[in-house]
Amino acid sequence: MTDLTLTVQATSHPDIIKLEANRALVKGSYEFKNIDEAKGAPLARELFYLPFVKTVYISSNFIALKRFPIIEWTDVQEEVREQVLIYLQSGKAIVNNDGGQEIATTVYTETTPNPAVMKFVLNKRLVPIVIEYKNATEATEAPIALALFENFPFITEVFLDDNYISLTKSDTEEWEQYTAAIRLFITNYANEGRTFISQAEIKKQQASAQAYWLSQTTNDAISQQIAALIEEHIKPAVASDGGNIQFISYTPDTFLVRVLLQGACSGCPSSTQTLKKGIQALLKSKLSNPKIQVEAI
Repeated sequence: MTDLTLTVQATSHPDIIKLEANRALVKGSYEFKNIDEAKGAPLARELFYLPFVKTVYISSNFIALKRFPIIEWTDVQEEVREQVLIYLQSGKAIVNNDGGQEIATTVYTETTPNPAVMKFVLNKRLVPIVIEYKNATEATEAPIALALFENFPFITEVFLDDNYISLTKSDTEEWEQYTAAIRLFITNYANEGRTFISQAEIKKQQASAQAYWLSQTTNDAISQQIAALIEEHIKPAVASDGGNIQFISYTPDTFLVRVLLQGACSGCPSSTQTLKKGIQALLKSKLSNPKIQVEAI
């Protein structure tokens, strides 16, 4: 679907924009007023992770979005368009009338600047947070990492992030001998429905990372102002969709604002960038500082 295009169309209602495709997207019409109503509509669910999205309407060749008045469409509509276009071009389901059909996992490899490291990329998300294991002892709650250490003894490190696994090898072996075998191993492992990492391990890793970032919180006058703006304008909408956003820090020299995304927000990769841009636009406007940049953790 790489020839698919998506354009932003204004409507007579200032709270609503229309994303119009150059081909039909669905049969029939669908309207969703919250994330619970969108259980069978994966695209709508992802859009509801954006705190400013109030209603999603999908029909024929367009998607219409109604906003909460916490941001102007002109500040975020291009980011939203890009994220929706990426989703549509991926071929993922827009609406699952029958609950959808599970797609087989595929794996491809990518070389990295480090010759000792090979990247194995899957067509599904593995983890919501960066997790790293340096030996089998550390990986008791991560079955995929443990299996890789045990089946390929020359692997010295397993690194997981989003939809890929990066493996570091010892100097005694060359990737050319094992890349195909490892790719097949991971593919079979995934398609057998085996657990990659236990939920308890993911929660533990998330708690550790969040504790670290919360320990870095700044409390100067501008930081307090930013935290108040997030609490008033962003946090209520995020909370309504099962997520949370926490101000972490502000660096005056670089105008960098760090925020911590939790709950549903941290579990939605395609929305993180757009959410970040929305917060960035809000802070630039409210603080009258066009140099502010936001980093979502």
